[in-house]
This record gives sequence, C-alpha cells and structure tokens, in this order.
Amino acid sequence: MSRPVIGIIGNHHLINDQYATHAGGVMNTQAVAEVSDGVPLLIPADPRFVSTNELLEICAGFLFTGGRPNVHAEEYGEDHTEAHGAHDRARDAVALPLVRACVERGQPFLGVCRGFQEVNVAMGGSLYPEIRDLPGRMNHRMPPDGTIEEKFALRHKVSFTEGGPFHRLMGAREVMTNTLHGQGIKRPGARVVIDGTAPDGTPEAIYIDGAPGFTLSVQWHPEYRASEDPVSRPLFRAFGDAARAWAAGRRPVPVGAVA
Repeated sequence: MSRPVIGIIGNHHLINDQYATHAGGVMNTQAVAEVSDGVPLLIPADPRFVSTNELLEICAGFLFTGGRPNVHAEEYGEDHTEAHGAHDRARDAVALPLVRACVERGQPFLGVCRGFQEVNVAMGGSLYPEIRDLPGRMNHRMPPDGTIEEKFALRHKVSFTEGGPFHRLMGAREVMTNTLHGQGIKRPGARVVIDGTAPDGTPEAIYIDGAPGFTLSVQWHPEYRASEDPVSRPLFRAFGDAARAWAAGRRPVPVGAVA
C-alpha cells in the first residue's frame, strides 16, 4: 500500500529579510516520513494559492505545525496588541477553516504548538498572549541561548486524564516534554477537551469531543527526534495509522479508538 499524503502547514519566511518563501521545519518532514510513514507535502499557507476543498481532496491528513507568528487576536474576538506578538493572517485563513472541515469530516490531523492553538481558536476558544505573565505560571518559552539540543530539552511533566486518549496512547499518566511557546489556551473552544496539563495548570494536550476522527493536539514539540522519543513516537505513529485508514477508504479513526 502506498504511503498516505500528509499535508504539513507551512509558514511565511523571508530569506535575508527580502526573499519571501513558504517554509517548513525538516523535523516535521522527518517525523511524518519516518514515524507516521506518510508522504510529507508542504502546504503554502496562503488562501491565494490553496483552498480548503482542494487540500481535503489531495491529503489524507494534516500536521498543523508550530511557527513564530501567533494566531491573530481578532480570530478570537480580541483587539490585537503588541503583547500578542507577530501574526500571520494568511496562515490563519488557511488553517482555521481547514481544522473545522477536518473535525466535521473525520479527516485526521495532529496539532503542534501554534497548531494546538489554531485548533482551539478554530473551535471558538481564546488564547492568553503571554503565559509567563500569569500568576503562578512558569516560563514556557524557548530558552534564548544554547544549542538546538538545549532548546528542545525536556523541561516539565505533562499529566494526562486517567483513561483518556493520551493516557491510553502513551501507556502512562505522566510524561516529560519540551516547551517552546509563549501563548496558551485561555478559554477552551466548543468541544475542546483538555486531556493533559503542565504542573502550573497550562493546557498541553487536547482533543475534540465527539469528533468522528483523529483530533489529537499538543502544546509541546513532539517532532523533535520523534523516532527516538518514547512520547513522540506513539503520537506520530497513531496519526499515521489514522491517515492510512482515511486514504484507504475515508474511514475516520475516532479518538476513542486511539490506544
């Protein structure tokens, strides 16, 4: 059986601060190809070039990746301020309707970091502009200095709901993860179930209640060394299994079947 095509949502990027590109991290491509066993397809996140319906037909599943720009605050009914950081309205215009379409159809997706936040906003939720400014919260941002290994080092525990899909998938109630984000969930969207939290209460793992297909999303970056990490590997494998089922006959894999 041929590998399923998995769309990887790209990010706008300037080379030498001049030449506009659509870029995607090699870590994402590698995780999709080697762990999910899919054909990675980088999607230019700009509605001038792609439509939701076209993407749904071409791809069996979608990886909503991380990215430095944040979801624009207007997407969740707030005024954009400097505290909300950089944004990418073109990516918002591609990703948010695509999330909603996948939820409705049962087409699988995996949300990561910004992608995790996109899923929440797409379902009507909101975001805090800066987690570390909240009382009692830790600094979840990427360390400003150090090697890639140091930036993606495991930094805190995530605790899952007893018997929930993440607990069943990981075979553990607690795991260690990296953390490289500034924003986080403020108000969960409709049907968004928080299934895992950091020690400070920050939501770290979600799924969509009642969705017919695979809708797991995480706030950390499981794409880093995904084939070696005992937390990342089952997540990307389960996502790949769901994409294969969809490619084989548009058969949704419910969250409840993830184990």
